[in-house]
Amino acid sequence: MFYRIFIALTVTLLAGCNITIDNDRPLGLDVVESEAPAGMVTKTASHVYKQNVIIGDGYANISAQLSDNPAQRRLMAIRASKIDAYRNLTEKVYGQNINATTTVEDMVATNDAVRAHVEGVIYGARLVSITPVGNDSYVTRLELDEGLVKEIRRIFLFRK
Repeated sequence: MFYRIFIALTVTLLAGCNITIDNDRPLGLDVVESEAPAGMVTKTASHVYKQNVIIGDGYANISAQLSDNPAQRRLMAIRASKIDAYRNLTEKVYGQNINATTTVEDMVATNDAVRAHVEGVIYGARLVSITPVGNDSYVTRLELDEGLVKEIRRIFLFRK
């Protein structure tokens, strides 16, 4: 009987607490409402901050998508933002290959070109959220555990 009262009292007291770790980042799930296009309200759970997690964000504009159908443009923007998030994760896992050339004529730089290339395999990434930003954009957040990053690097980067 005493244990039941103790547990009920402890749960009641802790229910109002906001536990924080690492630079005052909240620990727990909070439901966040955001206004989406056409008056839709979406609810997304803000993710629990964890140590040793790599986060990749991707962005895309609805108006940049090539379609006459507004709903299809919205879906294409969501897909494009997800692909951009995967690209950002790939950059963090493998790094970028940078190729730069400069042309100099008569001691004046006439052409300066920089190209970035990233290539790799990402698996096991968790989709955290797809959130509308304003009326014309989406942001997608993916996260990848550091243990998976080490495994991916071991398998695909350091082949022997």
